[in-house]
Amino acid sequence: MFKKIIAATAAAATLLASGPALAQQKTLLNSSYDVARELFEAINPKFIASWKAQTGETLTINQSHAGSSRQAQAIAQGLKADVVTYNQVTDVNFLADRGFVAKDWQKKLDNNASPFYSTIAFLVRKGNPKNIKTWDDLVRDDVKLVFPNPKTSGNARYTYLGAWLYANQKFNGDEAKTKEFVGKLLKNVAVFDTGGRAATLSFTERNIGDVLLSFESEVNNIAVEFKAGGYQVVVPPVSVLAEFPVAVVDKVVDQKGTRKEATAYLQYLYTKEAQDILAGFNYRVHNPESVKANASRFPEVKLLNPEQTLGSWDNIVKTHFSSNGVLDQLLAKR
Repeated sequence: MFKKIIAATAAAATLLASGPALAQQKTLLNSSYDVARELFEAINPKFIASWKAQTGETLTINQSHAGSSRQAQAIAQGLKADVVTYNQVTDVNFLADRGFVAKDWQKKLDNNASPFYSTIAFLVRKGNPKNIKTWDDLVRDDVKLVFPNPKTSGNARYTYLGAWLYANQKFNGDEAKTKEFVGKLLKNVAVFDTGGRAATLSFTERNIGDVLLSFESEVNNIAVEFKAGGYQVVVPPVSVLAEFPVAVVDKVVDQKGTRKEATAYLQYLYTKEAQDILAGFNYRVHNPESVKANASRFPEVKLLNPEQTLGSWDNIVKTHFSSNGVLDQLLAKR
């Protein structure tokens, strides 16, 4: 019995001694969109080192990647993500409506909680044989387009909105002419894939279409990845503002006790170190020094904010992307 008591006491002492060390080791899960894998593989080690230097705490950051709408649904179904880094405001709002994220999440961080942003740009074939320069060129009869279905893809929704906002400006708010313009653009789509990666392969490997439409960041990365194809990036002079929102998943961090780490992780995305990494992946950023240092990467473009023209994102979704919304009506006429 005496030996058992000694053993139990020793075991308790070991647990007490290891307690502080164990308490310092925490893990975050970042739920992000599909093509951000390499981006956060570059950012995470930098933040981990910075956090260690500041606090002495050893931190592990795990990643979960898929379409951001699917990611948001996974959190609602039980995925224990501490933070979200998405490419669609609507997907964060989805979580806010269900109590996972604060209703005022866009006020928690600067720039509407969007540390980086992009726009829709065009990838054309070597030499730009169709002389593609603006959205007007995309509705010509001799041009075929490739981008995912806006019903299933976030960047395709921004493509749709980019065309809509451009036409709305071009025709001074004439809705009938705007619908006609966007309808022509949709008719010119050679293939509607379900996601961005599939659309990329349709364009590059299946040799379908004259223009691939996606985020500026993505088409630049594609041009590098498929360098042998000699593809060229065209940024139209007017396009859509595509914000990349981030938020702490309050319901999860309060359960796990990771609010401090999760908040610091998102705040880190605004630092010059992180902003330089983001710019290196062809995202537009806000830090003045990073903007200046990377100015040559980004052509000047007039960015149109969807909410300033079309109202709240809830209204945009209801009007354009819901069942039998404007998008469905235009697709039915293809």
